[in-house]
Order: sequence, then structure tokens, then C-alpha cells
Amino acid sequence: MLKKIFKYGSYILGVILLLLIGVVFWFWDTISILTGNKNLTGAVEGIPQVQLTEYPEITNGEADWPCWLGEEGNNSITVDTVPADFSKGLKKLWEVNYLCQDQTSAAWAAPVIQGNRLIVCGRSDTDDIVFCMNPDTGDLIWHTSYPAEAGSTYGSGIRATPWIDDTRVYTYGRSGDLVCWNLLDGEKIWHNNVKDDGGEEPTWGFSSSPYVTDSMVIVDAGGTARTIAYDKHTGQLKWTCASGTAGYAAITTMKIGEQEVILDFYGTGLSAVALETGEELWNIPWITNYDVNATTPVTSGGFIFITSGYNTGCQLIKAGMDSAAVVWTNTNIASHHSDPFILDGYIYGYSGLSMQNKGAFKCLDLETGQEQWSTNEMGWGTAIKVNDHLLCMDIKGNLFLMKPNPDAFELTASWQNALGTVKGAAWTKPIAANNKLYLRFKQKLICYEF
Repeated sequence: MLKKIFKYGSYILGVILLLLIGVVFWFWDTISILTGNKNLTGAVEGIPQVQLTEYPEITNGEADWPCWLGEEGNNSITVDTVPADFSKGLKKLWEVNYLCQDQTSAAWAAPVIQGNRLIVCGRSDTDDIVFCMNPDTGDLIWHTSYPAEAGSTYGSGIRATPWIDDTRVYTYGRSGDLVCWNLLDGEKIWHNNVKDDGGEEPTWGFSSSPYVTDSMVIVDAGGTARTIAYDKHTGQLKWTCASGTAGYAAITTMKIGEQEVILDFYGTGLSAVALETGEELWNIPWITNYDVNATTPVTSGGFIFITSGYNTGCQLIKAGMDSAAVVWTNTNIASHHSDPFILDGYIYGYSGLSMQNKGAFKCLDLETGQEQWSTNEMGWGTAIKVNDHLLCMDIKGNLFLMKPNPDAFELTASWQNALGTVKGAAWTKPIAANNKLYLRFKQKLICYEF
């Protein structure tokens, strides 16, 4: 009897072991990314000394990228020429490897560029760090920091992308620190923490990139002050709007009639807020697992397209001043945190979760939500629009250039390993400005001629 029990027990243990091996093998891509993004990758350099004897005068470029969605606010840039074939790579101009200093200090904020200034955020073991570089050479112009306690899930560094506004730059840290800096020399002008005004930190830290207007800087903060506006010159509180869980998507705007309104894609819905007064105009519920609404709403005319991951799906909304109506809802695109595009009546974008390089890139009809085509040739990643192409980078640092076409997927160029070795996932989108391409992964930033 004991022999039989031992024999059958061995069979059962063997089957369980095989099943476990199969599960690990099937989900290895996800497991390696979830574990690989907990710490920095590779050697980390020390922050170099600033070599300047005086600060260069601030300039503007012909094609700057000063904030999350670029100068035109549509996630696009115009360059002199789009490379017809970069399969053998682009000319590397410079590379730095010191943006994050502690093993658990990974930061994901994208760089922003205005003329002869590039701003990118980093982290030490105790401080948020802001770097200002010469975008042509990578040389430091200045760097500054402030102490901030921060959680370490997927890194304690800044997630939100800064906003350069003429001679100032605004940064928003994982712990809720909203800071205004002098772009010339890095002098701190004012510093608030949204928690002091009712904000409440979400699970993965404050990540929503700020929005700057003629007079205000506006952020998603959650808590009893879901959307907050400050005077951009003084930091004085202007207004707060509603309550709710903070989201991770960037604040953006749209025009309804002649009035510009704020769109806040917070943790459990989409809210339209009057720009000047902070009055909530309407609210559309949108429930996602873990309250992760992280993809920036994209607009076209009076329509708003939203999408979230975890199989939540997507929705097209017709916006009015006093109310909004749902046009259609489906799961054809379920984007975790990759901003889509509306081009000539069609939606283009990634669908799937960022913990695996097995997503799909899709085209939907804007009017109906019907899928036109889907491809898995570009993994899962992020994208910007460059001239009449979309430049996409998957989470392993491979680049793809595709031409939007509602009839079929049209890949025109690709380049493998543009970021070198990527252990984990490269979640920061590529940025193009003034005929240069910037790619970031944690503590590393590479600049290519484009």
C-alpha cells in the first residue's frame, strides 16, 4: 500500500512540477519584466561635474518637444526627413548613464527639449533629481534636487514628464511634489506638494504629467482635490475640482465650441473641467482593474477616445459643454499606457499590457469602432508621430517606422536593439526634437541623429 501511495504521489508531484514549469515558461516574458523593472540595469555612472563657467542664454528650436504631447499638443513632430531605412541604426551623438543613482531608483519620465535645453528627471536613494543638458552634446548645464520619500515599486523615480514653459520648467514627482524651476540655472522658484491641498497618492505614485496654460499649471492629484490648478508664477492654489482616485494619464485639453476645457482621466472615470473656474462640467465613469487609467485621452473635433488595459477596452465619447454621450464601447483596443492616434477618421494604437512584448497594434474605424486590421509585428510599445509616419518602440528597445493606412499594416523600416540590452521593459516613449531622437531606459539616455 505504501509503495502504491509513494508511486502515485510521485506521479502527481511530477505532473504538478511539469505544470509549474509550463506556467513559468508560458509567462516567462511577463515574469522577467516584472522582476527586471524592480532595479536598475547595468553599471551606473556617477553624476559628472558641471563644466560651465556661465549659463548659456535660453534659445528655441525649430521643432521642440517641451511637454508630454509635444509642442503642438498632438504627440507629433515635423523633422527635415524621415529615414527611409534605419535597419543598420542611426548615428549616436551621445549617451549618459547616471540619471538614477540607487538600485531601486528607476525613473520613467520622458525628456523634454526646448532649443539648447533638455530636461530629464532622475533619482538618488533619497532625492528627486532634475537634470538640464545640452541636447547636442549631452553635457550638463545644471542639475538640482530635493528630498522626497517615495515608494520603490518599479522604481522610486519620477514618472510624470516635465513641462518647459518659456523660461521655466515644471516637474511633478512620484510623491506629489510639484516644483517650478528657472530653466536658465535651475533655481527653485516655488515648490508645493499636492497632498497638502487634499491630494492622495495612488498605488504606483503620482504619474500624470502636468498641463501648463497661460496662467496656471494643472495636475491630477486624487483624494479630495482630484484636479488641482496652481498659479504658474507663484504656486498659489487657484482651484480644486471634485474628489476621487488619482489616475496615471496626462492632463490634456480640448475645445468644446469656443471654450477650452480640461480633461482629467482619473482613476475611475473621465472628467471635463472648466479651465478658469475648476467647475466640473460632466463626468463619465470608466472602471478599470486597480484603477489604472494611464493612457492620455485623444480628441478629434468634438469626440474623445479613451482606452485602458486589463481587457477593459475603449470608448468613443461625444462631448458637449453640459453633458457627454457614449457613441460606442468595445474591447478592440485595450491600451495599458500607450497613447493612440486619430488620423483621417481612423484610430491607430497599441493594445495589450506592458508587462509582455506580445501586444497588438491596431487600426479602428473612428465612427464605428470596427477593427480594420491588427498586427503583432511590433510587440507592445509606445509611439509618436513623425511627419506622416508613426515611430514606435517596443519594450525591448526595438524601433519601427510605420505609415498609417486604414487598408493594411504598412511597415517601412525597423531597427533592432536601439537601446542596447534591456532587462525588463523600456516603458518611456521615444522623443524626437530638432532632428534628434532621444531614447530612455531607467538611468540611461541615448541621443541619435535623426
